[in-house]
Amino acid sequence: MALGANQKMDLLKHAPLFAHCSKQELQRIAGIADQLDVRDGKVLIQEGERGREFFVIVEGEVEVRRKGKKVKTLGPGSFVGEIALLSKIPRVATVTAIEPTSVLVITDRAFMDLCEKSPSIAVKVARTLADRVGENELSDRAPS
Repeated sequence: MALGANQKMDLLKHAPLFAHCSKQELQRIAGIADQLDVRDGKVLIQEGERGREFFVIVEGEVEVRRKGKKVKTLGPGSFVGEIALLSKIPRVATVTAIEPTSVLVITDRAFMDLCEKSPSIAVKVARTLADRVGENELSDRAPS
């Protein structure tokens, strides 16, 4: 089932990376999101490799593994790989479809092009990342 723009927006607005984006900005992001159907066993993300895509699961399930150990199973509405849109750091987990799965995918190149054309999106995404880093810093410094 092919998703329309509004359905893509509904899925994308739940990703924390886009939490501060307006409806118009979400429409622009949805415009660069492609729907892709993948087979059971398809590796979407390989631990240790440079990331180039962000995925939102539309239908189906994926398994997340770190160092070969299962961390969790994710289903519709879940997302993985958002840091790849902004950073070239290696992936921290392997994500594999465990059944036929449909995903929305946004490539880093398309996202960076969009940010150049819509700086407000870049600012809001940067703010979200700064908030997350700040929260991590505070939790790391909390007394034990």
